[in-house]
Amino acid sequence: MLNGDVLMRVDESGRVIEWNRPAQELFGWSTEEAVGQFVTALVDEAAADEQWRRARVEAAAPVLVKPVLTGSSVVWEVRAAGDAPSGQDVAILRAMFTQSPVGLHVLDDQLRILRMNTATRALRDAPTAQLLGRVFTEAYQLAEPEQEEAAARRVLESGRPALDRLVRGVSSLPGQTRSIYSVSYVRLENARGDVLGLVASAVDVTARERALQRLSVLDAVRKQVGEHLDVITVCEELVKAVVPAFTGIAVVEVIEDVVRGQDPPLVPVDRDVPLRRAAFRGQMSAYPVGDVRRLPYGTPFARVLSDLRPRLLSVEEDSMWLSADLARADAIRQSGVHSLIVAPLALRGEALGVVSFYRQQGEEPFVDEDMALVADVCAHAALCIDNARRYARERTIAATVQRRLLPQQPEVPSTLDFSHLHLPGLEGGGAWFDVISLVGARTALIVGEVAGRGIAAATTMGQLRTVINSLFALDLEPDDLMARLNDTAARLAAERGALPAGDPLHREPLTAGCLIAIYDPVELTCTIVRAGLPEPVAVLADGSSTALNVPAGPLLAGTGNAPFPATTVALPAGSTLVIGTAALAEKALSSSAPLRPLLDDAAGQNLADLCDTLAYALREDDRSGDALVLLARTKALPSRQILSRSLPADPEAAPLARAAVRRQLRAWNVGDEDAFTTELIASELVGNAVRYGAAPIRLRLIRDRALTCEVSDASTSAPHVKHARTIDETGRGLFIVATLADSWGTHYHTDGKTVWAQQHTSAQPTPAPGEPSGGRLGEDEPML
Repeated sequence: MLNGDVLMRVDESGRVIEWNRPAQELFGWSTEEAVGQFVTALVDEAAADEQWRRARVEAAAPVLVKPVLTGSSVVWEVRAAGDAPSGQDVAILRAMFTQSPVGLHVLDDQLRILRMNTATRALRDAPTAQLLGRVFTEAYQLAEPEQEEAAARRVLESGRPALDRLVRGVSSLPGQTRSIYSVSYVRLENARGDVLGLVASAVDVTARERALQRLSVLDAVRKQVGEHLDVITVCEELVKAVVPAFTGIAVVEVIEDVVRGQDPPLVPVDRDVPLRRAAFRGQMSAYPVGDVRRLPYGTPFARVLSDLRPRLLSVEEDSMWLSADLARADAIRQSGVHSLIVAPLALRGEALGVVSFYRQQGEEPFVDEDMALVADVCAHAALCIDNARRYARERTIAATVQRRLLPQQPEVPSTLDFSHLHLPGLEGGGAWFDVISLVGARTALIVGEVAGRGIAAATTMGQLRTVINSLFALDLEPDDLMARLNDTAARLAAERGALPAGDPLHREPLTAGCLIAIYDPVELTCTIVRAGLPEPVAVLADGSSTALNVPAGPLLAGTGNAPFPATTVALPAGSTLVIGTAALAEKALSSSAPLRPLLDDAAGQNLADLCDTLAYALREDDRSGDALVLLARTKALPSRQILSRSLPADPEAAPLARAAVRRQLRAWNVGDEDAFTTELIASELVGNAVRYGAAPIRLRLIRDRALTCEVSDASTSAPHVKHARTIDETGRGLFIVATLADSWGTHYHTDGKTVWAQQHTSAQPTPAPGEPSGGRLGEDEPML
């Protein structure tokens, strides 16, 4: 008898239904004699024959009995099994099928269950009779039976085991937790290699997988939430991290004061405190995102803000709290919500808001273990929201400081039109500009930038702006002015370096850039000096544009003693000067910048409209800090508003100057009192130039918004006011000028100096007869 030979087949009642040759040789009965008999009777009768028993003792071989499914019934097949299993093998098999926690199933080649152990019955909580003979995937009610059956058949065909496959079951009742199984398949073969079926093991890993899922959700929240320092963005990050990984619907409602950066209220929160629906993710929202309203009393959402205790609720049709908020109740019903967790966003006993987690049809209900996860998620989110709130407050303070330190209503010069575009960075910055009217109808244009962000950059910007406004009162040359501004910046940097090492400002070096341009509408020139900022661009009236080649000086407060060279360029009337910070250099100022064509079209365009066009073209991600650009369109001072005379360096200069001034003031309709004062000022300034200065001497009278009298000479000696005694015959000239003029001063230049005095009068210049474009007196006109 060969190993694997089929001896017989027996039905469920024990009767022989098939009797093969090996059985005939073993027992001695023919097929006709054995079929239909009870197998126990045949075996007992053979065993009673002493001669047969003695003949078979040494030749006895083990047999294998296994069930075989035929149609809807099970028959038992008896085969020759070869060597008999040892006692240890039997003990192992008995333990595996009676005590192992792993569900074991013996499947035939049709994946029907032939045998299973006791753990299997515990997994399915069903009697063995209901599972035997059923297809494995159907017996377990798997969520995707076709996919699992295909995997099992691949093992049958290839022989390669499929191990630790995670499969999900289908819950039999609504809201019931679905089981998760770890299933493995191994092909079952006999000694000859014939495929008999599969051994399938199944372990209920629902608790393990739920725990891993919660850890995964918490890890995602910690990685994704808090990347941005904005309250609303943090809330959006939160709902994105938990939907759908943890819940089908999530709503975050934050107290409105928190969104604005103010301090959160203490618990219990007053009923009238409004909350903003900051973020929502799911199917249907009761209120739009951004809606601000108070939470209705008598709901779990309001109760959470009274004691900061999270709540797990089963949503039923008759839940009392649904009637307190009909819009929310309607959205809950339409979304098929059956389970809800409401948790507070709180920190240090202060309430920040509420988070609501909803599970709907197709999702398992929340369980108590989910409450621990919700607590950890909300604790992390609350910390991130509070950081964003504090940052928002600091940013608001910094932005307010910066706005207050910028020019509020800069004076518009008569010889210049200007407009500016300031796009503050998200964290504030130190960019600023100034437009300052100077004597002689000149105008100073300043653009500066302090590196850094927040209050430190804004306050430093205010300090530098105050210094530069004070320095302009000294009427310095632009390069000298920039050098003195650099000295101030260096002292501020030294003060930072002297701060304690723990001060954050100690670790942030002071770096600043500045550009100063002084436009002269009489000479139609512009003198420019820059420290670190990009080269300015000039767009001429004919539409041509060019970058002004101005040498770059070092950054303010930098190391070294490099100079700040000034460059004077011709700037015809109608030209547009464009000055910007570094944030705009690559986007608009350089010749290859994508927005440079917008500037090239600046000729004849309204400057405010051009600023709007630039703002529309600049995207938020195009810049990382403050972006500021100043546009200035030049005008020429009409010739009728200027008197210019060369004077001799002798005592006759004063009477000549008085006569020229008297004639010009008469043409300008200046009143007698103002005219007398101006004549006296001009006479004293010319007299001082003759007495203490050097030739050539020149008188210039400029009528703009103020009346300016200038006397230039080639000497660089510094004039100063003397206090003459009663008997002194001289020494009262500058004292008289300082008394009569609204302001006076001295401007030094390469050819000497200019002493000027300025008065404010009410009369406006009128064109001279026959001179429509102005009544400026030429050098060849006689002086009376």
